[in-house]
Amino acid sequence: MKRAQQRNGCRDARAGGVERAPTSEAKWAARRQDPRGLRLITVSLLGALMLGSCLGEPEVDERWTLLEMVSVSPQPNQARSASQPLNVSVGGRITYRDIVTGFVVAEVRYSPTLTTYSLLLDKDEHNEECAASIDQILANSVTAGRATRAITGWDHLMQDVNLSFTASVPPAVLTSGGLFLVLYLGSGDEIELENGEDSLVVTPFVSRQREILHTGFPITIVP
Repeated sequence: MKRAQQRNGCRDARAGGVERAPTSEAKWAARRQDPRGLRLITVSLLGALMLGSCLGEPEVDERWTLLEMVSVSPQPNQARSASQPLNVSVGGRITYRDIVTGFVVAEVRYSPTLTTYSLLLDKDEHNEECAASIDQILANSVTAGRATRAITGWDHLMQDVNLSFTASVPPAVLTSGGLFLVLYLGSGDEIELENGEDSLVVTPFVSRQREILHTGFPITIVP
């Protein structure tokens, strides 16, 4: 008797218009049939994609440790005589993106094989290509004079350094190769020379391995 009454009650409820709450599948089906719902979903997806593209990876000079020549003498494209020594002054700035310990070096380098026209190099361009050009110079040249300073830095630290020295001009630069002023970071070891004096040997950091943007430019030499 009770089961019959329950069945009759269910029939009466359906007949009386009592509806069940829609399931999540039913809601989604109804939303797909509603063009306004489709437009809302489409706009939301497009907005998320556009926001992701606008917030892309920062430029390399905001991710790698950056070296800048804020002030420098001689200036790029300022011709210097081969018969006179070079009085060099560099006001450098280091913006760290990681912990770095070592030495900052301002140096005049002579390369018998690299010339101004064989390298992509601009002290005001801070990118991987220019940093790689500094790596190439350091690996294929000899020093003509330098100044160094010990440094330690960490992410977001900005450090100014002033380095001055006198460099010689190799006579061979008038006929072959090129002369370059570079600013870079490296690790250093002190060694004792035969005459008893101490000397600092600096091994440059490779830009891509340490994510460091070295900088520099060619020096114009005239007879």
